[in-house]
Amino acid sequence: MKYIQAKKILSVGKPEGDPWFGTSYTINLYRGCTHGCIYCDSRSDCYRINDFDQIEVKQNALELLHRELKSKRQRRTIGFGSMNDCYMPIEEQQRRTRRALEIILHHKFPIHIITKGTLVTRDTDLLKQISKVYAAVSFTITAANDELAKKIEPQAPSSTDRFKALKQLREAGIYAGITLMPILPFINDSIDNIKQIVAKAAESNASYIIASMGMTNRDGQREYFYKKLDQSFPEVKQKYMNQFGNDYSCASPNAKLLWQTFNSECNKYKIPTKMAFYKPINNQQTSLF
Repeated sequence: MKYIQAKKILSVGKPEGDPWFGTSYTINLYRGCTHGCIYCDSRSDCYRINDFDQIEVKQNALELLHRELKSKRQRRTIGFGSMNDCYMPIEEQQRRTRRALEIILHHKFPIHIITKGTLVTRDTDLLKQISKVYAAVSFTITAANDELAKKIEPQAPSSTDRFKALKQLREAGIYAGITLMPILPFINDSIDNIKQIVAKAAESNASYIIASMGMTNRDGQREYFYKKLDQSFPEVKQKYMNQFGNDYSCASPNAKLLWQTFNSECNKYKIPTKMAFYKPINNQQTSLF
């Protein structure tokens, strides 16, 4: 771990919000990640992170956040989790995510956190307060089976523990659900996996599930992914090379059937497949909740 200085802390996206996640700003308090997910898009060459497993802490991030939020004329949703997981193990000692939430609460901004980290439950008290404006927490869950999840997300909490954390947040009244993505062709793209995840989401009282039946696979990311395939999924790399070549987007060959299954199962359990977003109306900061 090392400390670095950042020039700014909020990245600005579309004013109307990301169509998947509803975010207009993104924040990354750390650079790099220790979850070791074999498919991680943040390893792509375009992001210019030389050693993604080396954590860099943005030492001045909190001061920048306070200054940047103070200058914003409209409150729009801030997204956590775009380039790394804000609740990876280092957060337990650093507490920078918690301190950022305190600043966001002070400025009354809405948030959407995407994480695999069960440490998010530590901050339930702040999330409940931010929810008076808008707060959403999405747990990324790609495999219902813990053994499979361990192969593709080796240093992240188990899927079982993520479902438990989801249930805990829901019992506290937090708007929380699942991002069922990515689905890796030839690995976790089975009907049974989709059915199990939706069923366990229902048991956890998930507010929603957002899904994507494929993955990205670009330069930098691809080389790391293929190396890990050789270690954990022999012969699967050749299937990728034959099926996709150097394609950026790799949809599951089973995508049509997976979507049918996903929508059918969500309908059975009455789980929405889209989020309800925070939307400012006529410059008045109005939440859907």
